[in-house]
Amino acid sequence: MRRAALSLAALIVAATASGPAQAEWPDKPIRIVVAYAAGGANDLLGRVFADQLSKAFNQQFFVENRTGGSGLIGTEAVARAAPDGYTLQISGMPSHVLAPPMNKWTIDPIRDFTHIAYLGGPPNVFAVHPSLGVASFKELLALMKSGTEAVQYVSPAIGSVGNTVAEYVADKEKVKLVHVVYRGGGAAIQDLVAGHVKVGSMTLSTTRPHILAGKLKPLAISSERRIAEFGDVPTLVELGYPELVVTTWYSLSGPAGLPRDIVQKLNAAVNKAMAVPDVQKHLETEMVQTKAMAPDEMTAFMQREVKQWAPTARRIAEQK
Repeated sequence: MRRAALSLAALIVAATASGPAQAEWPDKPIRIVVAYAAGGANDLLGRVFADQLSKAFNQQFFVENRTGGSGLIGTEAVARAAPDGYTLQISGMPSHVLAPPMNKWTIDPIRDFTHIAYLGGPPNVFAVHPSLGVASFKELLALMKSGTEAVQYVSPAIGSVGNTVAEYVADKEKVKLVHVVYRGGGAAIQDLVAGHVKVGSMTLSTTRPHILAGKLKPLAISSERRIAEFGDVPTLVELGYPELVVTTWYSLSGPAGLPRDIVQKLNAAVNKAMAVPDVQKHLETEMVQTKAMAPDEMTAFMQREVKQWAPTARRIAEQK
């Protein structure tokens, strides 16, 4: 009897020594790292979804801007964080597809991350100043191929989706384009609208108000299908580039090894947030094209994007 009592006491002590049961996630605030400056598309999208996730989990999700190194500092911080669900990132085309090969990062966008959900993004558009005198993308190509002078164009920045799409077309068509470099979309769109540079390869969200005002003429959009608001503007697919279905898309990711149950909870919450009226309004205003993806679909999509765009990103890096 005494031996049984001692055994029971030992079990109680062992259970107590192991500490209290682990709290259910999330039991403290969750940071969402944005690797670029506040005010950009990824930052704004991150804040929209941080607000929705805070409501869904009754816990604070907050955006932390960790800038520098063309996105390396913030992205690396997430890759090295504990996979406990308390450090996430607004990932996507700029930070996980284009920046690694362009800057020869050692961070691997697939191996070093858990990809959770797709948020979406706006398509790219080739738009020209009316004074250029071209009425179609075919005429713009003819101008590029004429050889009279190299065509200058603007994009938001080196390594942006606009820069990447333009250089992809230039490489395929064997034409020379001169990229007029800016440190952000604001200055680039100002000079394009002013006519200082005649051609732009930029997001539709940035160019839309100027197109509607008649200050820019859209020639081709990189969406899968035509957009109702610009129904007379052909897609690049229609123009002979079936591979150019591309947006400046963003996603939600975390460090590699994130527990499956946390990933599933976050994925469900993000997809549910897409139906919230305020979120839909923001997405529509920013011309964000999105769809629900399961985590495995998101990872496969990331892999395809990396495979498709890494060669172009490396070529752009060599031209710097």
